[in-house]
Amino acid sequence: VQLQASGGGLVQSGGSLRLSCAASGFALDGYTIGWFRQAPGKERERFSCITSPEGSTYYSESVEGRFTISGDNAKNTVYLQMNSLEPEDTAVYYCAARSHPACGSYHHYWGQGTVVTVSS
Repeated sequence: VQLQASGGGLVQSGGSLRLSCAASGFALDGYTIGWFRQAPGKERERFSCITSPEGSTYYSESVEGRFTISGDNAKNTVYLQMNSLEPEDTAVYYCAARSHPACGSYHHYWGQGTVVTVSS
């Protein structure tokens, strides 16, 4: 059972990135997926999630209107489209899965993290 987060990189302020969270060993469509990030010197923040099976989405105020979470069951992958990136978005980004049909704090599986750096 594994989650693989990818797609991070260096981007200029105002730019875009798309992160992927690919699962192996289990089917993502039975799990609610959360995206977290941790900036240097700060606590980890849950800023988005998508529920299963309803597909309801949640965004924190800090990313609402700029980030979009979506899932592709055929590819067993959840995506995070990040637009209008700001230097404050610089962090290590993680995806995590929980076997509950609602967003929450506890997650059973975690990806290894992908680094997003936004330059001003």
